Amino acid sequence: GVWGPWGPWSSCSSSCGDGVGLRTRRCVRSAEEEPCPGEPRQYRLCQLQGCPGGSVPFRAMQCSLYDNREVLGAPGRYRWVPFHGAPNVCDLNCLAEGHNFYYSFGRVLDGTRCGPASPDLCVGGRCLSVGCDGILGSAARPDACGQCDGGRDSCLFVHRLFQGAEPPSGYFGYMNVTKIPAGATRIKVTDKSRNYLALMRSDGRYVLNGDWSIAWPGPYELAGTRLLYVRAPDGSESLEAAGPTAEDLHLMVLLQEPNPGIEYEFWLPRGHSRTAHGDASPLRQPQPRGA
Repeated sequence: GVWGPWGPWSSCSSSCGDGVGLRTRRCVRSAEEEPCPGEPRQYRLCQLQGCPGGSVPFRAMQCSLYDNREVLGAPGRYRWVPFHGAPNVCDLNCLAEGHNFYYSFGRVLDGTRCGPASPDLCVGGRCLSVGCDGILGSAARPDACGQCDGGRDSCLFVHRLFQGAEPPSGYFGYMNVTKIPAGATRIKVTDKSRNYLALMRSDGRYVLNGDWSIAWPGPYELAGTRLLYVRAPDGSESLEAAGPTAEDLHLMVLLQEPNPGIEYEFWLPRGHSRTAHGDASPLRQPQPRGA
C-alpha cells in the first residue's frame, strides 16, 4: 500500500503550557497489497503561552477530578494527588492524601508529562520523547553545532592549543587567545597554569575576570548561554558552555607566569568564518592596581 498525504494538524490538546497536536493519513491499498509501513498518526508538541501563576499542574488536576468520589476497592472518600512511583508513568496513578495507598484511574490525558522532571510526553498511554523537530517519537536530535538532525557534516570543529609568549607590555597583563564567534556550541577551555582565563565582548567590556578583578568560580549567564567557570586549588581553570553563543566573545588570558598552553575547542555551523590565533580583539590593557 501507499500512504496518502498527511491531513492538517488538530488544535492543541491544552489551552496553556504544553499540549499535543495530531494529524493522520490514510493507507491506500487494494485487498491484495500489504499494509503500509509506519504509523497512521503523528503527534507534535505545541507549546502555548504559560499557564497563569498558581495554576494546578496538569497531572495533579486530573487526580483532583476524583476527589471525594467513591472509588472501587477504596472505602471512604479521599483527596487524590499524583503518585510517581508506579511502573507505568502514563497511567493516572494517584495517591490518597494522608494515606499509604494509590489508585490507577486509567491513562493520563494526552500531553501529560511522563514525570515531574521529564521533557517527554504521554500520548495514547505511551511515553514518547520529543525530537528537536517537535514531533513526538521522532529520532531527530541536535547535532554538535545545534542543527536539528543535521549530522556532523553540518558542523566545523575547532580544537587548538594556544602557546603565546608574554604580553607586549611586559610580564604581567592580558593577552588575546582567540575569538569565539557567535553561534559557537560545546565550548570548552582548559588552562593548567596559575594564569587567569578571561572573556571580553566585542565592545571591549569584560564579562569574566576583567580589569584585574578575579571572579568567583561558578555558573554565569552571558552571551545567551550558561557558562561554568571552574578553578581548582592548584590554580588550573576551565570554562564550559553548551551554547549557542548569542554574540562574539574574545578569550583572553591574564598572565602572571609563563603560559604552558591553553587548550580550547568549540563547534560552529559549517560555512561560518573560521577563527585563528590572534583574531583581532578590542584589547584594553588595564593598569595594575597601585600603578
